[in-house]
Amino acid sequence: MSGERNDVAGPAHYEQQYLDLMRQIRDTGDERVDRTGVGTRSVFGAQMRFSLRDDAVPLLTTKRVYWKVAVREMLWFLTGNTNIRPLVEQGVHIWTDWPLDKYRRATGEEIERDAFEARIVADPAFAEQWGDLGPVYGAQWVNWPRYEAAGDGLYRRAEQGHNQIADLVEAIRANPGSRRLLFTGWNVAEIAGMALPPCHMTYQFHVSGGRLSGLLFQRSADLVLGVPFNIFGLALITRMLAQQCDLEPGEIVWQGGDVHLYLNHAALVDEQLSRTPGGAPKLRINRRPDSIFDYRIEDFEVTDYAPQAHIAAPVAV
Repeated sequence: MSGERNDVAGPAHYEQQYLDLMRQIRDTGDERVDRTGVGTRSVFGAQMRFSLRDDAVPLLTTKRVYWKVAVREMLWFLTGNTNIRPLVEQGVHIWTDWPLDKYRRATGEEIERDAFEARIVADPAFAEQWGDLGPVYGAQWVNWPRYEAAGDGLYRRAEQGHNQIADLVEAIRANPGSRRLLFTGWNVAEIAGMALPPCHMTYQFHVSGGRLSGLLFQRSADLVLGVPFNIFGLALITRMLAQQCDLEPGEIVWQGGDVHLYLNHAALVDEQLSRTPGGAPKLRINRRPDSIFDYRIEDFEVTDYAPQAHIAAPVAV
């Protein structure tokens, strides 16, 4: 899906490829029983491409995407933190459902989400016990486990793991032609300990003509809820890396494995497909910090974004 047409109508809006994929899955996807028990319609293998030139950013316009939430999540990943407390303190709720479900199952207490989050913020010990997600994204990105020889043929886990992001920045600067400019969250040895194994799992980057492009492989892609955030997140990290490496942004390529629509989103899908995309939002980074780990939420600005009304959808845990 190129996002461009060569007919008399001129180039299609960049969002049209997303809507076309949504329509394809709705109309022809395989109906499946999934892990959550909700059920999906699914296709296997999909691709979308978006330009990042001239500050372009592929935010959906047929519904509102809360881009600041996605930025806060990305900055949280880059700290290596795996506890929801810093997110909840910022009013970000996207990771709460998993520890909340675990707490309810373990204690039998049917606590409401707001009350659970209030306890997470107010009680550090409670947050430490119930707010951690296991070694999810950030832990693998900046602290992938390393092991050191401890004598007698034994190995112990090193205090500081492998920082894939820091090494990626250095690799882009030093060897921009490398085919190893990537990082991943799919650590087989630690999958069982994660609240949710990484969906947006492997990112790869490519330098050409002074421009940095990014590619994401997403093994499991919830097209309604997850993918709009993931596309923006890919654009965001590509822009941040380009700035840190004195490159211009090129394009992003999103690739999905199992790309699906949940059956309980059917009416929401129909509503979104009835809308016509429009507009060309811009993403600007207003400051260049000393490292990729030093960005703040106020460094990012989105302009010319006038989406249609938000479409709320339930999360399948």
